[in-house]
Amino acid sequence: MKRNILTSIWMTVVTTVLLGIIYPLAVTGLAQMLYPRQANGDLIPGMVGKIAGSRLLGQPFTSAGYFHSRPSASGAAGYDPMASGGSNLGPTNKALIDRVAGSVQSLGAENPGAQIPVDLATASGSGLDPHLSPASAEFQVARVARERGMSEGDVRALVLKHTEQRQLGFLGEPRVNVLELNLDLDAVHPKR
Repeated sequence: MKRNILTSIWMTVVTTVLLGIIYPLAVTGLAQMLYPRQANGDLIPGMVGKIAGSRLLGQPFTSAGYFHSRPSASGAAGYDPMASGGSNLGPTNKALIDRVAGSVQSLGAENPGAQIPVDLATASGSGLDPHLSPASAEFQVARVARERGMSEGDVRALVLKHTEQRQLGFLGEPRVNVLELNLDLDAVHPKR
């Protein structure tokens, strides 16, 4: 009995040190050496030396002169990185149906008659997706151009500039980072 207890204590100490200290330090050190920018949050500097945000995390943009992000289900108000995750609501759940219907209604009013891209009405699995599909960015071009007093062609050119293609030509889908696009909009044509 005493031997089993000592073995259990010894295994707890060894696995705690190995898996709770050595392994995390090794992975963190490796990430810092191989991918330092991403390991440190891939932060984007803003104006006056402040951090505008991260390329890796979505954030809300509600002003009419900005491209809006996907809806977020993380946290009570959305876009909470401490509560990352989907809503876990099934496709027949009334709360999910009502939220998507509300998004579709407001998007339909913004751009009457246009087909609404699905990613503008639905949250991503993490609730913190920083990207939109090019179709979702195109859906918003007219509103952003009108609000900023720009031509739609100039706004489309910025969207195209910020459209990332598939990785290695076949992984993922084309996407637009909303934060980078909105920061570039402010740099090129500040909102009035």
